[in-house]
Amino acid sequence: MPVIRSGLRAKVFAGAVSLLLVGNGWAGLFEDEDARRAILDLRQQLDTVKRDSDTKIADQVRRSTEDETQLRRSLIELQNQLEGLRTELSKLRGQNEQIAREVADLQRTQKDTWQATEDRIRKLEPTRVTVDGREFLAEPSEKRDFDAALAIFRKSEFANAQLAFVDFINRYSQTGYRPSALFWLANAQYATKDYKEALINFRSLLTQAPDHVRAPEAMLAIANCQVELKEPKAARKTLEDLVATHPASEAARAAKERLTRLK
Repeated sequence: MPVIRSGLRAKVFAGAVSLLLVGNGWAGLFEDEDARRAILDLRQQLDTVKRDSDTKIADQVRRSTEDETQLRRSLIELQNQLEGLRTELSKLRGQNEQIAREVADLQRTQKDTWQATEDRIRKLEPTRVTVDGREFLAEPSEKRDFDAALAIFRKSEFANAQLAFVDFINRYSQTGYRPSALFWLANAQYATKDYKEALINFRSLLTQAPDHVRAPEAMLAIANCQVELKEPKAARKTLEDLVATHPASEAARAAKERLTRLK
């Protein structure tokens, strides 16, 4: 704004000097009243020009001040808008980070839930097991109950083992564990001197699975039951069949020894 004022004043001053010079020239040529009036007129014109110039300068200064004020207001408003945008951007970043954390937590929860579901399904699904050389599918509950009954037998709790194996066979009539369950049930019955029931269950094992790995032991156990039941002839026949059917088994070697003692 100072530059504008200086320019205008310089122009006004130059105009004034020019008018004065012209006026002085006229004064030299005219010394009468007309010349003085002319000079007065010129001075009035100069004053008018000066007033007009001052007015124009004031108007320009005023407009410049208003423009500057408006510009400052616009700059302040723009600055406020920028600050608002920064604040909003910061909020959005915070929201994005929160969403990312929630998504990560949700993914972990889904993964844990899926894994837990898989584990539960796996526990309920049949699994492949191998017992006494036989491989078959068994429900988790079958394996659990068979192992529990066998654990009772191995603790020499033979009466309780009988109950456990009878319950097992009744509940899982089609189980692949059945031949082994019959074998251990019959052994528990033999241990409690229930020879008749033991004999029945050993024979059931041979009928249902004649090629079972424990078939030779079952035949030897049948002969023992027959001896206890005072059936020596039947026992001899069973031992001879054992030697003939399973000659390479440990049970067959034991049968040969007992045949020498059995009358």
